[in-house]
Parts: sequence; structure tokens; C-alpha cells
Amino acid sequence: MDDTALIPLQYALDTFYLLMCGALVMWMAAGFAMLESGLVRAKNTTEILTKNIVLYALACVMYLLVGYQLMYGGAPGGVLPSLGFGIGVEHAPARVAAGGEGAPYYAKRADFFFQVVFAATCMSIVSGAVAERMRLWAFLAFAVVMCALIYPVQGYWSWGGGFLKQAGFKDFAGSAVVHLAGATAALVGVLLLGPRKGKYGPKGQISAFPGANLPLATLGTLILWFGWFGFNGGSQLKISSIEDANGVAAVFVNTNLSAAGGLLAALVLARLLFGKADLTMILNGALAGLVAITAEPATPTPLAALAIGALGGVLVVFSILLLDKLHLDDPVGAISVHGVAGTWGVLAVPLTNADARLGSQLLGLGCIFVWVFLASLVSWGLIKLLMGLRVSEEEEYQGVDITECGMEAYPEFTKG
Repeated sequence: MDDTALIPLQYALDTFYLLMCGALVMWMAAGFAMLESGLVRAKNTTEILTKNIVLYALACVMYLLVGYQLMYGGAPGGVLPSLGFGIGVEHAPARVAAGGEGAPYYAKRADFFFQVVFAATCMSIVSGAVAERMRLWAFLAFAVVMCALIYPVQGYWSWGGGFLKQAGFKDFAGSAVVHLAGATAALVGVLLLGPRKGKYGPKGQISAFPGANLPLATLGTLILWFGWFGFNGGSQLKISSIEDANGVAAVFVNTNLSAAGGLLAALVLARLLFGKADLTMILNGALAGLVAITAEPATPTPLAALAIGALGGVLVVFSILLLDKLHLDDPVGAISVHGVAGTWGVLAVPLTNADARLGSQLLGLGCIFVWVFLASLVSWGLIKLLMGLRVSEEEEYQGVDITECGMEAYPEFTKG
């Protein structure tokens, strides 16, 4: 059988692989919903579940209408993406049959599906950080802007062939493009909202607001861990050659080990700092390891992946403690997990990838942070002027489940 006859089979296999990985990433929406609802108080559970499932639908619609073409329709090396709508035409069969450099390995609609779940993941990061005090409709309004404009523009710079790609910036599956971007938008929201009532005292006291359902938070973390194999493994984009199959296997192993390293490092550090095995730190340590390895899961050795994840787990514990000291109230630790660990992951790429340069990595981090911060600041500011960002003090005390959604998640455990 000649090579030309193999191309349709490779095309079918790679398309199927990308679709299945996209489905795994879509399942991460359930992980975020479970994790966040487990880490907030019972009176705010329904609202955060509502945010997570609605933002996924909004991401799908807005990325279809404008986001996908903004991200992948621009000229190589550019700063401003080209405006476009929809998915565009399917790859031409003649181009597929020809093979060779630049030929697509998968159906374009499979690529859209895989990319849209990344956009939804980016927005999911924001949800937990602004939990328990943001108006539902203000959050959903920002989700529209984030998925249609803010995320796709910086995605074009890196993954769509824009100037960061040309400058040598490397981010395999999105430690910066997805995770730092989401964390930066979350940071702006936290700054504008302020902390939850009673979180910080006048003399610097920090009050703990325990989550309502730690079994649910643990389940959410495990779902995210599972979905991350699609997140990182799918970013290989194809599996039909020996080289790509070996690459996918390396990505899966390194992703898993980095999560384990982050979890164990956070466990040990929490024991040293608090004298206890803090489950919330353990969960965030695993997620920090996953975020850190996402920038480059293909080139590290297994031991290097373990070390990258372990340092991510250490950084996330110190970051969560530091943000509390700075009175930046992030109920689920999203800024630390996705922002700090994401930054570390991008900076770690040159340690294992000889083609990466520290200067290019710093340029990418800086450009993504500045763009998302400023664009989010403008967007949140306009939303604040038009509809307000924060619920009233009375609504916050009562819980946003009742005030925003009109129902409780655990009605049998509350007073009548």
C-alpha cells in the first residue's frame, strides 16, 4: 500500500482522536462545577452551578459566532486578528489527498470542537474566583466578551500564527493561553469586587469560610485530572504516525506524574506549615501540577515532569497564603492554581525543550497578562456601570442561591 492510500485512514483516525480528546476536555466543565460548588458555602451552591453550565453554552455560541475566526483567521505574524464569523469551509478533499507540509490532518469541525472547549475552560477559571458575591448576569455578560474577544485575540498571537508564535513563544496546551489568561481575568474581577463580607478583619485577621462539600470538591478534582489527558494529549493534534503516537504516550505519562508531584508536594508542605494534611491544599496542589506541565508535556523526562509538578504544588500553597495576606479573596484558589502555576509552567519550558528561549517565554507571558488585564478591566468596568458587579450586603448574607436563582441546593438542611 502506498503512502497516498494511507492518507484517508490517517485523516479519519486523527479526526476521531481530536473529537474524543475534545469530549474529555468538555467533561472538565463538570469537574470545575463540582470543585467550585464543593469549595463554596452551601448558600451559594446553586448559583455557581448555574454559572458553570451556562458559561459553557455561552462559550460554544460566542466562539462559533466570532471567536474561532478571530483566533485562527488572521495573517501570520500579526498583532490584530482578522474579523470573521463561523467555522468556515471544510478542508478541501484535494488538499487532504495531497498530503505534505501544511495539509490538515483532521476535519475542520473537529478542530473547532476541540478549540471551543478550551475557550470554555478559560472562562471556567474566572467563576470560582469571583464566587459568592458577584451578580449572575454580570458574570454571564463578561463571559460573552471573554469568549468572543479577549481569549481569541491572545490565542491568535500564540496558536493562530500571530506575532508571539513568530517570536518563538511556546505553550503546548495553554499554561498561559488558557490558564494565565483565565486567572488574569479572575484577578481583575477580584480586585473590582473586593472580598466577601467578614473574610478579613480590621486588624488583618483572616477568617476561614469552609467549603460545603469536600467530597464533591475531591470528585471535581479527579474529573479535572481525568479530563486533562484530553487537554494535553489532544494538543498533540494527531496520533496516526509512530512519532505522534509516542508523543501522545509521553504527554499522558508526564501529565499524570506532574499532577501526582504537585499533590504530594502540597501535602508535605501543608503538613510542615499547618501540622495537618489540608485537603484543599492537596487538591489545589494536584491542579497546580496539571497546569504547570501543560506548557510543555511532551519533552520532559518522567522525573522532570514530576519535579515541574512538585514545584507547582509548592508555589500554589505559598501563593494562596500570600493572596490572603494581601486581602485578595479567591474562594477556590483559582488565581494561584492557574495564574502562578501557569506562569511557572511557561518559564519551565526551556528547561526541557531546547528550541525554547527564556526571552520568548517572558515576552509571551507579559503580552498575554497585559492584554487580558486591560481588556478585562475595561469590560468589567463597563459592566459595573451598566448593571453593577456585586450583590447587596443583605443578598450576600442570605446567599446568592435564593437572590439570584430562587432555589437552594440543599433545602433539607436549611431552616424553614
